Amino acid sequence: MKTGILEVLLVNAKGITHTNLVGTPSYYVVIQCGNQTQRSKITSGKHEKALWNEKFIFDFSPFDSKHSTHLNCRIMDTELFTNSGFVGEAKIYIGGIISEGTEQGYIEIKPAAYSVVLEDDTYRGELKIGIKFVANREEYLTGKGNQFITHEKKEPRNSVCGCFWRISWSQKLFFYHKRSSKDIQKMNSDYHFDA
Repeated sequence: MKTGILEVLLVNAKGITHTNLVGTPSYYVVIQCGNQTQRSKITSGKHEKALWNEKFIFDFSPFDSKHSTHLNCRIMDTELFTNSGFVGEAKIYIGGIISEGTEQGYIEIKPAAYSVVLEDDTYRGELKIGIKFVANREEYLTGKGNQFITHEKKEPRNSVCGCFWRISWSQKLFFYHKRSSKDIQKMNSDYHFDA
């Protein structure tokens, strides 16, 4: 397996714990995949919602595919001085995404909400994240893996004669079936058996 690309789209967080007593909190997210770590930009958390719309790219080697099964996203607050600024985290299982993406060449999971776990193992809020995996790094870099266009199978266009034949054939079957059932009713009425 060649080196692949794991692309993570960090969209937003809703309903997370408002940790500041005064003022508006400033949140960022630390995303860890295996031994790689990246940090998002800082955004304000107005009305218990934080918006990032930021992409992160992780190189994914064959070694990583065996040992990196989770994506860990820790939400941090820059103005929170206790507990190192930790607000909550979302762990996303990516083992299945990687294995299926490796088989198909790529896979894209549209942004979905994942529960945010607090320090006391309770849940509060959600983190919305989208994931894309491209099995071949070179295809991703050349732009082939950046656009996932689903190719729908188009049914072949039928000619007028083909449609006419199909309609006439179905009508023949329908009338034949109808005539057969009338014949059966007539036969039943003609042959009356006395018990």
